[in-house]
Amino acid sequence: MAAPSAPHATAPLEPARLPSVDRLLQSAELQPLLADYGRIATTDAVRQVLEDLRQQLRAGTALVPESVATGALAAQIGRQLAQLFAPRLRSVYNLTGTVLHTNLGRALLPQAAVEAVVEALTTPANLEYDLATGGRGDRDDLVEALICRLTGAEAATVVNNNAAAVLLTLSTLASGREVVVSRGELVEIGGAFRIPDIMGRAGCKLVEVGTTNRTHARDYEGAITADTALLMKVHTSNYAIQGFTKSVPDAEVTTIAHANDLQMVVDLGSGTLVDLRQWGLPHEVTVRETIDAGADVVTFSGDKLLGGPQAGIIVGKKELIAKIKKHPMKRALRVGKLTLAALEPTLRLYLHPEALAQNLTTLRLFTRPQADMRSQAEQLAPLLQHALGASWTVDTAELHSQIGSGALPVDNLPSWGLQIYPASGKQAGRQLQQLEARLRALPRPIIGRLHDDALWLDLRCLEADALDGFIAQFFLLRTDGAAQAQP
Repeated sequence: MAAPSAPHATAPLEPARLPSVDRLLQSAELQPLLADYGRIATTDAVRQVLEDLRQQLRAGTALVPESVATGALAAQIGRQLAQLFAPRLRSVYNLTGTVLHTNLGRALLPQAAVEAVVEALTTPANLEYDLATGGRGDRDDLVEALICRLTGAEAATVVNNNAAAVLLTLSTLASGREVVVSRGELVEIGGAFRIPDIMGRAGCKLVEVGTTNRTHARDYEGAITADTALLMKVHTSNYAIQGFTKSVPDAEVTTIAHANDLQMVVDLGSGTLVDLRQWGLPHEVTVRETIDAGADVVTFSGDKLLGGPQAGIIVGKKELIAKIKKHPMKRALRVGKLTLAALEPTLRLYLHPEALAQNLTTLRLFTRPQADMRSQAEQLAPLLQHALGASWTVDTAELHSQIGSGALPVDNLPSWGLQIYPASGKQAGRQLQQLEARLRALPRPIIGRLHDDALWLDLRCLEADALDGFIAQFFLLRTDGAAQAQP
């Protein structure tokens, strides 16, 4: 006699017991999905969910009948469609303490640039149309005069980033010839993209001079041969060598280059247009200072200290910029209308320097008063403590932000924020990683940093207009097991 079956046990279902695609598509439960996502995407999702269930059945997975009910299947299909249609590029809260964070998009555009981009997105524009003559125009004309006014250069052109600017400049002026660079300036820009690599792609022969920490004028002079095309200086904005060091000023390298009928090229990297010391920030050599030092061509970024969109800007002598613009690679590296739409109003803000710290988002974040961030931390700490519960400790803490992204990374800005750590101290590392992951999983992810057995949230980049949305998400962090909805 066979043993009685266990109560409530359910035998595995056969694949044939699953509903058909047509039946599901005609069901009332799927009509909202069809309306929201369309028949093609919904049908694909239905087929995928049914196929996944068939695979589970064939593998012997036990399923209760309710799991293949139309309502349950509709929920699975809805989750798959929601994931498919969810944006991959999402807004986050940057509380890392690095203002110009490469992985988080670097500079935030000022409002004037945002409005200009929206208009360029929705209306035709004179991207390459000369309104004065009615003929074809040059897209560089939209920003060249502004760039030259702000830098003192004779001419300018714009490409998609500073690495492209360096590549195009070297390809035009030094392909097949030697380029002399100090060994201490052979920087890695990021993502394993290095100055020697760029030179190789440009067809140049790199000639290193000096040592890692010390380079002298005689090193440049001794390296010049009949095959030398130019001398190059690379601003080491993403690291610093301290101690027994020596470098040759731009003006002196320019003198050596011109005495030998060579060009002098400077890659500034971050490239600021104003002296940051007037706002109490560390000094960074400006583009104008480099031009005044005699550099023939200068390259720099648009989305670092300049505070605009991703772009590489090339300025310098008119005849050299003209040659660079005629290079076949220029078309492949040129920027589109959205970049120019954002760059032009950003540059115009520099014409009103008295209001620059208020209107240029990047500079406003750099100069944000520490007292404001401390007040914000004191407001947020008890709210976050309540959301996380007694198993966590939330303290206010004095911090130091970083300008970052290859722009004065060593210099710190006095800041304030929150320090979060497990109350018990047991398994702190694992608990902190789990909390950090929970913050990243929020509707608008909160990105902090783990350091010294704590999770740190630097508030420098959390401005007042984003505070309400930030606090609203605390309801989703409740650890008492109750599902909380945002207000």
